[in-house]
Amino acid sequence: MAQRYVRIQTPEGRIYYGLLQVSGDVQVLDAPPWLKGQPTDRQLEPDGYKVLAPCVPSKIVAVGKNYAQHAAEMGGPVPPEPLLFLKPPTTVIAPGDNIAYPPQSERVDYEGELALVIGDRCADIAPEEANSKIWGYTIANDVTARDLQQRDGQWTRAKGFDTFCPLGPWIVRELSPGARLQTFVNDNPEPVQSALISEMVFSPEVLVSYISQVMTLLPGDVVLTGTPSGIGPVQVGDRVRVEIEGIGYLENHVGRR
Repeated sequence: MAQRYVRIQTPEGRIYYGLLQVSGDVQVLDAPPWLKGQPTDRQLEPDGYKVLAPCVPSKIVAVGKNYAQHAAEMGGPVPPEPLLFLKPPTTVIAPGDNIAYPPQSERVDYEGELALVIGDRCADIAPEEANSKIWGYTIANDVTARDLQQRDGQWTRAKGFDTFCPLGPWIVRELSPGARLQTFVNDNPEPVQSALISEMVFSPEVLVSYISQVMTLLPGDVVLTGTPSGIGPVQVGDRVRVEIEGIGYLENHVGRR
C-alpha cells in the first residue's frame, strides 16, 4: 500500500502532519512532509484525531475544460491553452465536512477531480522539471454554483463560496496514469462520472509548467486538474463521493448554508 500522508487535529486542537498506518494509527511528523518533515516518536490512535484537508494551500489554481467530453457537455471545444481560474483557500474543507449550499444559487454541481500538491517553489519551469515539483496527489471536488457561473460570465463567485473545495483524505506520492476517477451520488452504484486520468487534454506536468509561467506556485499549493464529463446538480441532503484508484475516496454531504 502506498504511504498516505495526512493532516490531523487532536481533541485538544493541536494540528499535525503524519503518516497513516494500516492500523489507523498516525505517526506524527515534525513538519509538513514536503518541507522535509521527519517521523517523531509520537503515535496517535484512531480515536485520537480527526482527519483534516491534507494541506493548507496559499492558493488553489484550477483548470477548466481539461477533458474533451466535459468541454463538449459545456457547449464548446477544448481550449487551445489551459483555462485557469482560482479558488480561495477558504473553499477548502475536510473529508466528511458539509458542503454549504448557498442561498444565492439554484443549481450547485459536483465536479470530481485529481488534485496536485506542490512540494517546491515553481516559477517559470519547463514541463520536464514539473514532475519533480509535484510532491503528491489527492482528491478534490470543485463544487460550482452553475447558474451563477453562467449568469456572471466569469467564475469567481460560482467557484469561490466557502466549503466549495472538499480536499483529501490524504496525499500519495505516486499515481498511475491509468488510474480511474469516478464520482457517485448517494447510494447509486452507477458512477455519474468515470474517466481515466490519462484522458486529460493537458497533463499534470504541462499544467504546472504553464501555471508557473503566470504565477509562482509555493509548497503546499494545490492544482485542480479538471473534471470529466458527467457533471450534475446536488441537493441539500445529498452525499457525494469522489474516488480515484490508488488514492481512495473523498466523501461529503450537502447541507444548508
